[in-house]
Amino acid sequence: MSVPRLRGSFAPATAPAAHQDLLVLLPSLGTTTELWDGVVTHLRGEPSTAALRILRIDLPGHGTSPAAREPFTIAELAAAVLDIIEEVGGGAFHVAGASLGGAVALELAAGHPDRVLSLVMCCSGARIGTVDGWEQRAATVRASGTASLVAASAGRWFAPGFLERSGRPGSRSLDALMDVDDESYARCADALAGFDRTGSVAGVQIPTLLVSGEHDEVTTPASMQRLAEDFPRATHATLTSTSHLAVLEAPTTVAALLRDHLAGSRADDDVHARGMAVRRAVLGDAHVDAALAATTPETAAFQDFATRYAWGEVWSRPGLSRRERSIATLASLVTGGHEAELRMHVRAALRNGLEPDEIAEVVLHTALYAGLPSANTAMTVVRDVFADSDPLKGGPDGQDRRDG
Repeated sequence: MSVPRLRGSFAPATAPAAHQDLLVLLPSLGTTTELWDGVVTHLRGEPSTAALRILRIDLPGHGTSPAAREPFTIAELAAAVLDIIEEVGGGAFHVAGASLGGAVALELAAGHPDRVLSLVMCCSGARIGTVDGWEQRAATVRASGTASLVAASAGRWFAPGFLERSGRPGSRSLDALMDVDDESYARCADALAGFDRTGSVAGVQIPTLLVSGEHDEVTTPASMQRLAEDFPRATHATLTSTSHLAVLEAPTTVAALLRDHLAGSRADDDVHARGMAVRRAVLGDAHVDAALAATTPETAAFQDFATRYAWGEVWSRPGLSRRERSIATLASLVTGGHEAELRMHVRAALRNGLEPDEIAEVVLHTALYAGLPSANTAMTVVRDVFADSDPLKGGPDGQDRRDG
C-alpha cells in the first residue's frame, strides 16, 4: 500500500483570509472538485462564510490529481489529504465530503481527532456498499473503462428529472466521469471494499452533520439516520428531490446546512475551550492531563460532557465565585457520600482560595444536615488531603475515573 499524491486548490475568496477557518471539501468517486461549485458560490455569498479558506481536493486520477498505480487504503487517502493541508499551512480544519469523500472525511475525524474541528458527510457512510459490489465495479472499469459506468451512474447519482431540469451541471459531471483515469477509479473502488469505520463512530466527539438524498439507494436516508444515532454529536438532514449527488442537486440547501453547522461548531468549540480552561484552573493541569490520557472510546463522551457542561456551562457562570462554588460542591459531595470526588474537590477548593480551616468548617456545617456518619467519613478524606505533602499538585489520586 502507498499514500497517493493528490492536488487541491483554494476557492477564490472575497478577502485575504489566512486567519480564517479552513474548510476542506472532498468529492465523490467519479467526480471532481467541480461537484462543490454551487455550494462554494453560495458560501461566498454569505457574510459569515465569505472569507472562509475553502480547499478542494481531487481524488487520485480525478481532475487535477495524478493517476495512481499502486493500491491504497482510505486511511492512506486521508494521509494524502493531510499532506496537502500541511503544504498550505497545517493546523486544524473543518472537513466535508460526499460519498467516498465522506468516507475519507470520517477517516480523518476518527484517525486524527486533534486536527478535525467538525465533520460533514453527504450521502456517505462508515461502510459503503459491499465488498463484492466494489470488487465487481473495479473489474468492470479495468475491463471497459469509466465510460461504461455513465448510464448506471446517471441513474444512481440523480433524482428523477434532475438531468432534464439542470442542464449543464448534470451533464458536466457525467463528462468528468469519462475523463477519470480507469485504474485510479478501480483503486478507489478497491479502497472502499476494505473500508469499515463502523466501530469508530462512537468515539468521534466533534460536531457532525449528515446529509442524505431522498431518492438515494446507495446511502439511503434510513442508513444515514442510523449512522447519526451512533455519533455522540450528530444531526441528520434528508434533502427532498435529490439522490446520491445531493451536493450537486441542491447546492443552496447544502450551503445553508454547512453555514449553520460551521456556526454551531464554532459556538460549541467556544464552550469546550472555556470549559477546559476552567477545568484546568480548578483541578490543575496534572489532574486533567491524567484524566484525558486515560480516556477510552467508552469514556470519551463522558469526558466531553464533563468539560462542556460541568466546567464550560455551570462552573463558568458568573453568579457565584469559584470559591463559593467550591463550598457548594464540598457540601453536596459530603451529603452524597462521594469520597473520590470529594478528595478531588478538596484539592480544588484549596486551589480556589479556601483555607484548610474553612474547608473543615464546611464539613462541620454540612454534618448538621447530611448526618454525622457522612461528615465523619468526609473529615477522614479532608485530613488525608491536608496531610499530602503538596496537595495543590493533585496528589496520588489525581486519576480518579469520573473527574467531576
